[in-house]
Amino acid sequence: MANLIVNSTQSVLKDTYDYYLWTLSLSDSRTKGWPLVDSPAPTVFYTLTYLFIVWIGPKLMRNRQPFKLTWLLVPYNLAMALLNAYIAIRLLTASFRLRYSYICEPCRQRYHPDELQIADAVWWYYFSKLLEFCDTFFFILRKKDEQLTFLHVYHHSTMFSFWWIGIKWVPSGSTFLPAMVNSSIHVLMYTYYGLSVLGPSVSKFLWWKKYLTILQLIQFTCALILGINGVRTGCEFPLWMHYVLILYMISFIVLFGNFYMKAYLAKGSKCMEVRYGQCLDDEATIAKRKLKNN
Repeated sequence: MANLIVNSTQSVLKDTYDYYLWTLSLSDSRTKGWPLVDSPAPTVFYTLTYLFIVWIGPKLMRNRQPFKLTWLLVPYNLAMALLNAYIAIRLLTASFRLRYSYICEPCRQRYHPDELQIADAVWWYYFSKLLEFCDTFFFILRKKDEQLTFLHVYHHSTMFSFWWIGIKWVPSGSTFLPAMVNSSIHVLMYTYYGLSVLGPSVSKFLWWKKYLTILQLIQFTCALILGINGVRTGCEFPLWMHYVLILYMISFIVLFGNFYMKAYLAKGSKCMEVRYGQCLDDEATIAKRKLKNN
């Protein structure tokens, strides 16, 4: 019996490894040798490290004073806004010159300069998801544990992995659209967060903060429709990726939409802005809410 279990386990492991080697033969040759791309090990390692820090970080900070990180948050957020602007512009200009379809664009392994520009921008988009782990780390250091919601951690820990798949197998084609749209929204988001850190004297002029949440919900819905249409029309793109996109967007719409209703639409809600499932108020509003709850 023990030998049977061992042999079965070895067989499953061998079949899994053979399947992995087969998928590697289908990967895009244009991104071979690029940083973090060839092996899933770096992406898995950084993701597990992120989750470990999310678990251990609040425990280490429990008896410590929160850090005042204004000096770091302003340049960080503005730098992320600039990076996302760079990604969005590179994707927009190259896809426009290539006359990419916004409905269905197959991924061709062409070495045209504009195709390589799109692949390069998608890599930077993937890398930006690693940098975004800092959003969570700053929450921990500032003891904003109430903002470490399931949706926040779920989003950050999965996006980095999903976009490794994108840059590894489909770094161009229809992949460009969600990266371009999301980067454009992130330009507004990080600009807002960089300015809001400066305090209430600046925050009162950021009247457009609520509309960022609406844009995110529209983005998720459009991505869902794009995935469904890809399955319906037989778009020449990996079918399993369409299904993953559909399920992933449904999870965001349900989780994010549920929180949006509680934060904005529920009676008595005074949430100023929502991002990835947390209510981000200014310091004075947070203090008043905690005092009221106590």
